[in-house]
Amino acid sequence: GNPLYFQSARNVTVNILNDKTKVLTRLVTGPQAVEAHSQKFEVKTLSGKLLFSADDNEVVVGAERLRVLGAEGTVFPKSIETPNVRADPFKELRLESPTRALVMEAPKGIEINAEAGSLKATCRTELRLESKDGEITLNSAKIKLPNLPQGSSSSAGSRQKIYELCVCPNGRLFLSQAGSSSTCQINTSVCL
Repeated sequence: GNPLYFQSARNVTVNILNDKTKVLTRLVTGPQAVEAHSQKFEVKTLSGKLLFSADDNEVVVGAERLRVLGAEGTVFPKSIETPNVRADPFKELRLESPTRALVMEAPKGIEINAEAGSLKATCRTELRLESKDGEITLNSAKIKLPNLPQGSSSSAGSRQKIYELCVCPNGRLFLSQAGSSSTCQINTSVCL
């Protein structure tokens, strides 16, 4: 009924041997670290649920939630595969790559939702929305493009506030003051 203590000024090593006295597993507790040498390392709850395991092929975290508390976040030097990326309630979620590209790929699509707030995408040079086989749908009560260039006015002195949205052959958009017919052809100099 008493606890068992192993005490050492250097380390305590526990070896598990086979019948030929070859070491199968080793646990070394020392002043600098605790080391486990084995084919597989596992941590389980009292009920037997797997919390953590590691072997030559993979590391598995079996807990319901993985929290990384470092102020600098988490660094994945290669790639990460997950069915869900979510921030804590009332906290912002940031996916960033300060010096390289950020790529998200999925064969059946990627969904980004902001149920209770705004979604913001910013970049230094070019933001591209591309659909190879489908379409891009902007579905909103208001769609604003505040910095589009405007073509020259076709009727002198007109003060109307109705514009036609025009598309250049290279895909660039511009506004042209609306007329009784399309005024896009008149203002194609904006496309240059």
